[in-house]
Amino acid sequence: MTTVVKFTANDVEIATRAAENFARIYYSAYDSDNRLNDVPQFYRPSSSLVWNGKPFQGATGVRELLEKMPVTKHEIQSLDCHPIPGTSPPSLLVSVSGSVVHGQGPSGNPAHTTPRNPEGHPRVFSQTFMLVPDPTAPATKPGELAKYYVSADAIRFVG
Repeated sequence: MTTVVKFTANDVEIATRAAENFARIYYSAYDSDNRLNDVPQFYRPSSSLVWNGKPFQGATGVRELLEKMPVTKHEIQSLDCHPIPGTSPPSLLVSVSGSVVHGQGPSGNPAHTTPRNPEGHPRVFSQTFMLVPDPTAPATKPGELAKYYVSADAIRFVG
């Protein structure tokens, strides 16, 4: 017999707060000078990332991707979170959309850069994370948000 898990509005609110907190910390780390050290910490060896159709495995794969990428500046425009039943706290399916600039922006590009070159111009992206409660994280205190790691991550440029 299957047990039906029903989330309350409070459960969804707590999950959304956790997802918003994660996104704030994640994109701040991604856009920082220390991203090669900080961003891979969100992933585990079993984590997967698909970046515009190209697969990467674990924190090592994420680091390899970031090493080849110019500096970034993300601007989040929307975030949606869906708690997934089965664990307590639940895993979270998080969808994020926004824009990202790779490089220094149009004014930072060399003079010979064509207007069609995507580097330095905002690009719209959609990113979906499966966040899983981190069993290695210190125990949470009552009222504290759960700690998560990225189990799966897919990002795609839109348009």
